Amino acid sequence: MTRTALLSIVAASLLAGTAFGAARPRYGGTLRLTTSAAPASVDPASSTLGTLTIANIYRLLFDTLVVLDARGKPQPALATAWQAEPGEQRWHFQLRPGLTFQDGTAITADAIAASLRAANANWKVFPTANGIDIECQPAEPTLPSQLALPAYGIAKRTAGKLSASGAFAISRWDPGKKLTLTAREDYWRGRTFVDSIEIDMAKSFRDQIIALDLNQADVVEIPAEQARHATAEGRHVGNSGVDLLALVFTRDSRSPDESKLRDALAMGIDRAAINNGLLQGQGEPAGTLLPNWMTGYAFLFPAELNLGSARRMRAETLAVSSWSLGYDAADPLSRIIAERIVLNARDAGLTLQLSSATPDLRLQRIPLQSLEPRFVLTMLAAKAGMPVPKFADDSSASLYAAEAALLQSRRIIPLLHVRNSLGLGANVKNWTVDRDGTWHPEDVWLGGEKP
Repeated sequence: MTRTALLSIVAASLLAGTAFGAARPRYGGTLRLTTSAAPASVDPASSTLGTLTIANIYRLLFDTLVVLDARGKPQPALATAWQAEPGEQRWHFQLRPGLTFQDGTAITADAIAASLRAANANWKVFPTANGIDIECQPAEPTLPSQLALPAYGIAKRTAGKLSASGAFAISRWDPGKKLTLTAREDYWRGRTFVDSIEIDMAKSFRDQIIALDLNQADVVEIPAEQARHATAEGRHVGNSGVDLLALVFTRDSRSPDESKLRDALAMGIDRAAINNGLLQGQGEPAGTLLPNWMTGYAFLFPAELNLGSARRMRAETLAVSSWSLGYDAADPLSRIIAERIVLNARDAGLTLQLSSATPDLRLQRIPLQSLEPRFVLTMLAAKAGMPVPKFADDSSASLYAAEAALLQSRRIIPLLHVRNSLGLGANVKNWTVDRDGTWHPEDVWLGGEKP
């Protein structure tokens, strides 16, 4: 919803009564955010698959050619239209005219082509009379959805300086510490309600929650295992996207016996106990890579503990079942979950050992940074080192077949879909988040409440 439409709706509500007065949008103020991550750069081309919070910071600064709507369908942004040639290896994008970077220079086809080349060296990007062409090898049937990712935000790079194309301009950047943004008056979608955004980085959860309670922060990250406690204490907690928690093997299975052992491990993990005990109910046990709300068929893949079948499958093979398990050493919860998986494996007759060296498999938490299921599945396959999934068409049946093939490879074992959470101050109004975790701070305003 645009800010003009939003103001019209609120104005109509005010005519019907005075109860809506406190919800009236207003301009001004600084929105203060904190994050545990500490990126060394805000250049979208240098970004990696980090947290959803960092992805949203890039979205504040850099517009993309395409955005996704609530159904995961590509919609115009800097590009107004696009079309693929037969084979989907060459795409044509028509660009919106009259746009500028934060330094006032025009966002031209040449500038966009240069930005996309920096983001993906495997693409050939050419400016045309009214747009750009992108050549991909191999074919990219989900290219518009891919271009909606923050990593493909359009930036201008001149002599080491970065100029933004989005709703906010960079006014101060202390790498890994603090980022200050200013609302752009010339933004093509219209000026945001807030004047500026300040983002403090590298903050622990304890520091963030103290800042929220002392009214020194408006939006903070809340770890999954703390979300229920924060709600019980009366804080306003909102969801902010979903991560896939999975075990990823570093290589393919080499024999039918090894495949059986991997199946036994998958059946022997008590996902419900991990969710209820360690994650405090902030996840959903998963037998698939994609959540059920995205596909509608996840319930067909079992996610329940089946210790009896796991032990029988282990007994059917004499193959060695000793694996090393890696995890994110910077995340204390990751180690606790890994330790629980080791115990589950032992109950099934399998041997897992935690390792900080080169492990046989890793416990990974992967953000689902899109609402387009084919693209998300392609991204997850790449993250797990698996071949690009094959889609016969864009039907649900084709998606099901492609995901089933990835799961049958036994290269990845889905565990849970974990909800990310944010804590919001009482003065934050109209904060909305898409199911893939995309924030919409352009429609946020600050109320006058005091702590």
